This record gives sequence, structure tokens and C-alpha cells, in this order.
Amino acid sequence: MRTLVGAIALFLSLNAAVEAAGATRPHARARRPRPMRVTATAYCQDGRTQSGVRTHTGIVAADPRVLPVGSVVRIVDGPTTGVYTVMDTGPAIKGRRIDVYVPSCDRAKRFGRRSVSLVVVRRGWNPATGGARSAPTER
Repeated sequence: MRTLVGAIALFLSLNAAVEAAGATRPHARARRPRPMRVTATAYCQDGRTQSGVRTHTGIVAADPRVLPVGSVVRIVDGPTTGVYTVMDTGPAIKGRRIDVYVPSCDRAKRFGRRSVSLVVVRRGWNPATGGARSAPTER
């Protein structure tokens, strides 16, 4: 009987120690994404993006090695704050550069080139949602 009580006490103390250790692990805490500084320019060219969708507000072009197509980013400063999806690439987009689609060419010219901070909300497509499909076909 004494052995059983000792075993139960040992189990309870080890269980409490494991729970306490789990509460202090770094990966158990929610991480706040760090902003990334990028050079932003604006473009107004209508047409189809690299992913096959028509250009529209809410789209950015990026280097796929830095931000893969399908990534969702939030620009946190500057005149174009908001949530955008990386749906385009371009030969001039290398490294930490993005092109933000703006429907007005005058506004795109006024935007110029500036440094902005963005936070990556999601990197690339999420296969669970079926988003990693090829470009839509014309009917």
C-alpha cells in the first residue's frame, strides 16, 4: 500500500512539473510576426498576373524567392496600408521589393518608390484550401 501511495505521489509531482515546463516553452507562446522592410513601387498596368488572375486592387508583385505567389501580406505603413495577396512576379522585382497594383496611373506615378513595412500573414498557397491550382482557363 505504501508503494502505491508513493507511486501516485511521484506521478502527480512529475505531471505537475511537466505542465509547468510546458507553460514556459517559447513555442507555447503566441509569436508576433516581425515587420519586414521592403522597397515598394506602384504599377497600374491592366492585364493578367503571373498567377493567371486579372489585375485588381489588393494585389502585389514580389520576388517569389522572398514572397512566394499566394502569400498574404499586410502593409503597415505608408499610403497603401492594408492586406494584399502576392499574385504577380516580374523581371524587375528582385529581393525585398514589391509592386503594389493601383488602378490609377497618376496615383502610381505619385507613389514613386518608398520604403514600407509589411508583415507576412501567410507564406505561399495553403494546399488545404485548394488554392494551389493552375491559372483559370478562358471560356
